[in-house]
Amino acid sequence: MIDRPKGGEQAVLVHIDFPDEGMQEDQAEFEELARSAGANIVGVVTGTRHAPEPKYFIGTGKAEEIREYVKAHNAELVLFNHQLAPAQERNLERFLECRVLDRTGLILDIFAQRARSFEGKLQVELALLKHMATRLVRGWTHLERQGGGIGLRGPGETQLETDRRLIRGRIKLISQRIIKVRKQRDLSRRARQKAVIPTVAIVGYTNAGKSTLFNSLCGTDVFAANQLFATLDPTLRKLEVPDLGSVILADTVGFIRHLPHDLVDAFRATLEEVCAANLLIHVVDVHDSRMQENISEVNEVLESIGAGEIPQIIVFNKIDLCPHLSPHVETIQGENITRVWVSAHKKQGLDELKACVSHILGQDLVQKTLVLQPKDARLRAVLYGKKAVISETIDETGNCRIIVRLSPADLEKFFSEFLE
Repeated sequence: MIDRPKGGEQAVLVHIDFPDEGMQEDQAEFEELARSAGANIVGVVTGTRHAPEPKYFIGTGKAEEIREYVKAHNAELVLFNHQLAPAQERNLERFLECRVLDRTGLILDIFAQRARSFEGKLQVELALLKHMATRLVRGWTHLERQGGGIGLRGPGETQLETDRRLIRGRIKLISQRIIKVRKQRDLSRRARQKAVIPTVAIVGYTNAGKSTLFNSLCGTDVFAANQLFATLDPTLRKLEVPDLGSVILADTVGFIRHLPHDLVDAFRATLEEVCAANLLIHVVDVHDSRMQENISEVNEVLESIGAGEIPQIIVFNKIDLCPHLSPHVETIQGENITRVWVSAHKKQGLDELKACVSHILGQDLVQKTLVLQPKDARLRAVLYGKKAVISETIDETGNCRIIVRLSPADLEKFFSEFLE
């Protein structure tokens, strides 16, 4: 439906510095994005401007420089580290005679490559279609109603109108399917809540080591790689935590600065796992020079999806790359923040992290003394199975005096089921 030159992997990158902080992007991160998409970077063109130029986003002289660079290196793709207007993208494609993609399109392409689950593919396709709808161009004219002559009359609508109608129909269909998937996810979430199993979601900037930490904690083999957006589809596993029992650990998609709004909207069903969590493990790459900026970006996204008030443990990962750091825990009482330094790759500091999870989730637990008769052996077995027993003594009559620590909901459930 879109008339564009065939894309390729030989790419020229364009990075422009602006004085406005809202338009500033990181060049190193942009290059990593391009590599994650499979591009072979043949060169980077940089420049400085006070504001974007309406026609080409860049000046005519810089556009001519890029065109010469494209011809010299036989590049088939030009990537901009900025968000281009649809008209600017088309003008640049005509001028440069090759495919042009902005930062949003690049991120969407990476997501399209990495989606594996049915839900993930639906979410990516929805975001792509919403992005594509603003970039439709006339690819052929045989449907134009202005065309005259025998055999040249169209069906009464232009090709652009046909494209828009088809995309609107597809968006509507995918949205309905995502709503169905969301209902199924809600059912699973309610089942976990009914079973009173706490959920801990791992969040953080892309490539901070979330999946590696997930694998180290749960002993799984979820795909983890040193590349941006290696994980798209959420993965849930059970994790045993000392003095607490079982929790559900969720590995989620990473965030990035200036994440496209269409992508946030499309992945809202996935991000609901974050919103429904009892605790967030915010993973930070301690070896990244942009560490503080990345923390701020993640917190902004969490606020935007309604997860800003959920308790957090900030995990500074990759301490094995910093010889002066060692595994330890730091608690800031006034801010109610716990910081843990770990190496997910070397599996260092994981016991300290589990202890922090147990401490924070255990703050809502209630300690209770129960006196069980010999006939209550089933309840005793259930309490031990949930690792809720702190101590136990048996008196001369055979009754069991047991001290347990449980959530209020668990206590209510046990009293209603076993102690009627």
